Order: sequence, then structure tokens, then C-alpha cells
Amino acid sequence: MMGGRGFSKARRGRLREVLAGHVDRGELPGLVALVSRQGEVQVEAVGRMAIDGPPMRRDTLFRIASMTKPVTAVAAMALVEECRLRLDDPVDPLLPELADRQVLRSLDGPLDETGPARRPITLRDLLTFRMGFGVVMAPPGSYPIQRAMAEAGLMPGERPPQIEPDEWLRRLGALPLMHQPGTVWQYHTGSDVLGILIERATGQPLGDVLRERILGPLGMADTGFHVPASSLPRLATSYWADPRTGTLTLHDDPASSSWASPPVFASGGGGLVSTVDDYLAFSRMLLAKGRYGSGRILSRPSVDLMTSDQLTPQQRADSFLGDGRGWGFGCGVTVRRDDVWATPGRFGWDGGIGTSGYADPTEDLVGVLMTQRLLASPEPPPVFRDFWTSAYQALDE
Repeated sequence: MMGGRGFSKARRGRLREVLAGHVDRGELPGLVALVSRQGEVQVEAVGRMAIDGPPMRRDTLFRIASMTKPVTAVAAMALVEECRLRLDDPVDPLLPELADRQVLRSLDGPLDETGPARRPITLRDLLTFRMGFGVVMAPPGSYPIQRAMAEAGLMPGERPPQIEPDEWLRRLGALPLMHQPGTVWQYHTGSDVLGILIERATGQPLGDVLRERILGPLGMADTGFHVPASSLPRLATSYWADPRTGTLTLHDDPASSSWASPPVFASGGGGLVSTVDDYLAFSRMLLAKGRYGSGRILSRPSVDLMTSDQLTPQQRADSFLGDGRGWGFGCGVTVRRDDVWATPGRFGWDGGIGTSGYADPTEDLVGVLMTQRLLASPEPPPVFRDFWTSAYQALDE
């Protein structure tokens, strides 16, 4: 702990106690948790990096999956500020594969029953997940479009895509949209398309763009799309959990990891590996309205735009976000207090391989939780909910 009066001395010990209970019960091998407020930082490394592995460390590396999405969105907004991209311009000139879209007449209908898109897809559509295409929240194979996505290798998974970006986008462009652009919030696909747009706008690999504009300036040396050989001993082993029994089975072993070499497709929607301290630096930059030290990643107006809910009430209701949460640019935004931690204006996101990171401007709070147990659904698991409850119950004032 350092300085300040951010957390109650009498209550801050509950964080470790509660999180250790999840590890002691065998729900997951280990975790690293960080909370930061008013200059005070608490970090708890609990359990092990693998079943029967070495102890968790503060600098353990985790696959942060969809916590990549806000980072990619910041890179896009940096290009908007450079006037290399514009929010409401069609993406067609850089992504011709997505020009002249056809749209399904019904989500559950055949792929050849379509009508023309009423307008092109824009950068704003990608950032707000309203491009007209994304994850269908139904059992796999329920609809023809889901089956077509699976056959084309376009279904989001627990690993980055194994198709070159240009080929991935060609396959996406061969399918109709599910909805008219701008009308319905659909998860994930917009961020992967956004990563390709950034690459084409800059002529650089996405990893290089992130490193030059965000990771390097913020000192996020452990964040990237793959783990160098020298750092592999710090990569936690990740696990699936049987939904009925909770039994853990191997998902990704550092010795043969999918993240041990540069990916075929650097996924803007879910490809990064990071640490709690690196993600703290990113989140603190956003809390500081784009500023870090004597430098600046984004302007205050851009951060305000990114972290403001962009959805209509109907779009929120039709999504898995629920009434209390909306979506900004690449991140969730709390719009209504319906839990201890649900401060309106709080923003961030979770990662499907077991991570969570949010920033709260009202409380000057950042929380980052990293585990190696994959999520079973969009609903946060008990360890996430207990982490956030423990962080907020410890606020000193």
C-alpha cells in the first residue's frame, strides 16, 4: 500500500480474504487483483500460476481477451484526432470488402433472402458495435447465418483467428449483414474489423500501431499480441471449467501456447496479453482524460466521447448489457446504479479468458482482476462480483 486515504484500513483486508476463498475452494488456481484510488494501490497475488505450478506474481502475464477492445478503440480515436479517419465516413474506401452490403430480411431466414443496406458502415458503427454483424446470442447453429459464420471460420473463439486478416475480411464480406447498419448492438466483430481498418489506414501492423501510440508511451512493456520466449515463464496457464462440476481442464499451456509466437491475425477484439500494472497505466490514462505524465494519448473530448453511452434504450434492452449498462467506443459504460460497484459513468470491460478491468471517474478508482479460468457466459462469475464488491466496500469516503 502507498500513500493517500483511498481505502479504509479496517476494510481493505477483506479483498484478499474474499478472493483467497475462491482459490481455496478450487474454483481457480490463482489470480492477481489490483485496486487503485487517490494514489493508493493494493495488489493481491493469490494462489498459483497453474495447478501445482509456481506462485502467482504481481507481474504474471494473462490473456486479457476482450479487454483488448478499449485499447483498439483508443488507437482508432488517435487516428480520428490526426484526421486520418473520420467517425461518420464510410469504411468502404479502406475496406472495400464491406461495400454495397446486403442485409438479411430476417435473422432466422435463409442467406439469400436479403435487401440492400440503407447506408454504408462507418467507423462509428464499428466502435459502437452497430455495424450490423456480430455474435448471435443463441445456441450455436440455431440460425443459418450462425452456421455460415462457423463454416467460414468467423465465429469468435477462445483463441485469436487463424486466418490472415485480408482473407478473414473477404469471408466476412461474402456474408450478408444481420441488421441494418446503426440499428442493433451486436458483440465483438466490430473490434476485429476495426483492427484491420487501423492497419490499412496506417500501413502498419496493429501491434506496431498500439506500441507506438499507446503501449510505448504508457510504459506497458508487458502488453502485446504474443509473449516473447524470455517472458513465457511469467504466463499463467489457462483452464476451462466444466459447467456442471467445476472441474478444471487445460485450455492453454505456456509451453505450447497460442500466444508464444506472433499471431496470424492480431485480433483487435481479443488478442492481447498484459499484466495488472500495465492495464492500470492504460486505465489511469483514461481517468486522466487522455493525459499521462507530461504527455497525452488522446484529448479530453475524445475520452469523454469514448466513455459515454452511445446506445438507445431499445438497443440496450435488446442486448445482453442489461438496463444498467450501455456501450461507448469499445467499452461498457454504467448508466444506472443497480449494484454496490455500479457507479454511473464507470467504464471498462471483461475478458472471456477470466479478466476484468474498469475505471470509475466519480471515485477516482481503477480495478483490475486477472484470473486464468475462462468465463462460461456473458454474466460475470462470482469471483468478479466479489472482487468488485470488496473493492467498493473498502472505499474510505
